[in-house]
Amino acid sequence: MQKEGQVRIPSGCAIAAVISRTGKPMTGERIIQAMKPMHDRSNGLGGGFAGYGIYPEYRDFYAFHMFFDDRSARKDCEAFLKEYFEIVKSEIVPTRKIPEITDEPIIWRYFLDPLKSMLINLQLDEKELVSRIVMKINTDIRGSYVFSSGKNMGTFKAVGFPEDVGVFYKLDEYEGYSWTAHGRYPTNTPGWWGGAHPFTLLDYSVVHNGEISSYDANRRFMEMFGYKCTLQTDTEVITYILDYLLRIQGLTLEEAANVIAAPFWSTIENERDKGLAERQAYLRTVFPSLLVTGPFSIILGFNGGLMALNDRLKLRSMVVGEKDDKVYIASEEAAIRVMEPDAENIWAPRGGEPVIVRLNEGVEP
Repeated sequence: MQKEGQVRIPSGCAIAAVISRTGKPMTGERIIQAMKPMHDRSNGLGGGFAGYGIYPEYRDFYAFHMFFDDRSARKDCEAFLKEYFEIVKSEIVPTRKIPEITDEPIIWRYFLDPLKSMLINLQLDEKELVSRIVMKINTDIRGSYVFSSGKNMGTFKAVGFPEDVGVFYKLDEYEGYSWTAHGRYPTNTPGWWGGAHPFTLLDYSVVHNGEISSYDANRRFMEMFGYKCTLQTDTEVITYILDYLLRIQGLTLEEAANVIAAPFWSTIENERDKGLAERQAYLRTVFPSLLVTGPFSIILGFNGGLMALNDRLKLRSMVVGEKDDKVYIASEEAAIRVMEPDAENIWAPRGGEPVIVRLNEGVEP
């Protein structure tokens, strides 16, 4: 007889999130606890978290979280950063030594302010400059990896089970209005620190349960626009797709969801709202290479909110719950009950139907 933990879990990987719509700060302890009942969805090869609103004192600066293989890589990368940014603060990311997390790289963070002269010379806005610098470092500076680059947010990830990763990074000492989490069960890609979720670019972060059969087509399209997939896992491309659709193309969250989890043509043809049908047909026609196929459930974090989305056939589990000003999302209801035992309105979104939660009007992220 096969014992629990000795059999491959085909729907493995665990995702979870919580957001306070009133912007009330929460420590990372709640989201760490949420991952414990989903322990067997992971196999110890990757865990991670993203927190929003965690750097209020540096809210106007880009927070680069970085892995370095050695001091030489850090020195080279820092010299490169100084060409484009004022380094407002530079420090090692605080961690707690525990036996469950080993072989850690140098984990560093910078708070950066883009040089106005560089923006003028390159004729770029801040976000485009940051995006290009992230791609450049991850592609060309050996032994250096940017794994978080947004304002007033940060990603924390490692090789290990997520509940251990959260303790390792001392997330109980951070406060944010929104948190996402991931426990990894890699199937086709290696388990390493840079390959753990969340994957981020600027303030967008993505956690993902599933497999992307369209990865090569998605990646080739994105690389035409300067994005580079260097972190050895299919999920990375989803983050870049969403950045391209939302930031570059200016689509709404609903429209972006209609690209990556596009409705079937038969569904569009039967749509009673002709205006909606025309828009859906337009998006399918213009962005066919960004349709993400294969089973997936994802949570997108961004400054001011969350979006949860299943593939259009709903081949991966995801449930949502509410209580007071908070919304909870997870692979299993058990995780929501750990965060809030009295959660209400527990429901499972339909395939391809985005669940979008934003801070209340007037609340600053």
